[in-house]
Amino acid sequence: MGEKELVTREIEDIPESYLSEILDFIRFLKKKSVEERMEVTLASETSLRKDWLRAEEDEAWDHL
Repeated sequence: MGEKELVTREIEDIPESYLSEILDFIRFLKKKSVEERMEVTLASETSLRKDWLRAEEDEAWDHL
């Protein structure tokens, strides 16, 4: 049985009063994941900027 199925089974046994907290936590984790990906993207942009902002690079993409 996969983890997703285990989580689903556990949620089915949780009292209704806890479901809003679980939903909040799931949304928090999703937001955290997006923010972490954005941090990696921004870090990559910073490190690659020196290569992207060269005249040679502009010439290579000029025909598009």
